[in-house]
Amino acid sequence: MIVAYGVANLLQSVAATRTTVHHTFDPGLLLRLASHRTYLVGLGCQTLGFVLAFLARRDLPLFLVQASVAAGLGVTAVLGVVVLKWRLPAAEVALIVLLFGGISALVLSAQPAPSRQIGPAGLVALAVALAVIGGLGVITVRLHGAPGSVALGALAGLAFSAAAVAARPLAAAHSFDQFVRDPLLYLLIAHSLVGQLLLGLAMQRGSTTAAVAAMDAAGAVPAAIIGLLLLGDRIWPGREWLAALGFLVTLGAVIGLTRYAEPQHHHEIAQTRPPLRLRHPATATRR
Repeated sequence: MIVAYGVANLLQSVAATRTTVHHTFDPGLLLRLASHRTYLVGLGCQTLGFVLAFLARRDLPLFLVQASVAAGLGVTAVLGVVVLKWRLPAAEVALIVLLFGGISALVLSAQPAPSRQIGPAGLVALAVALAVIGGLGVITVRLHGAPGSVALGALAGLAFSAAAVAARPLAAAHSFDQFVRDPLLYLLIAHSLVGQLLLGLAMQRGSTTAAVAAMDAAGAVPAAIIGLLLLGDRIWPGREWLAALGFLVTLGAVIGLTRYAEPQHHHEIAQTRPPLRLRHPATATRR
């Protein structure tokens, strides 16, 4: 799962840099990205990671699964150095090491347990969250450069976090008929599509690691809190300190990556207006 998400992040970022930068919340970006074979391969890797994460959420707490998804950023950075010759500062390398250390602590502290179901109030909350995230995306898409990468990446993380919350109880469906009839399935799909669009927009604006780190940081905390308070996520008795330490280290490393990540891509901003043509003085008075 970690490797699948890491490869997906890298391939999708490459495709995003080859697509004209969008300054509007346009779902057509996903169609344009889909015209790139690199993006489709990356999407396939992300789908594989999503399926593995979905199966893991059946029994594992969200704080572990979401943190494991965040660890894909480390794989992305390593592949970027090897394949695309990215230059990572020493601080970023240290943060990646801390990231995997935090994940290891979470693995040791997480206790497998089935999820509780969420009622109608939970469905309404997920629907409202979808509308709010989409509305904020319409506003935030106007930001450029690193602030745009971080802000749009964070919104993508909130969308994927909501999708993870929907997936945890949905994974406990006992039959295919129950699975396809559950409203959580369609909320999961809607949040995933919005998150995918926001992530594509974020990757177009600068640093891939900054965009993905912001996404993982914003997505880990809400899912972890909701999982522990409402969905029955558990920690092995006596290891609460290890879970807290692992989560804080993981989250701190991911947030730190948004600060130290260097831009890996530079886009040529698409002109939104035709260039101004100056008339020759001799013809300027002609009508």
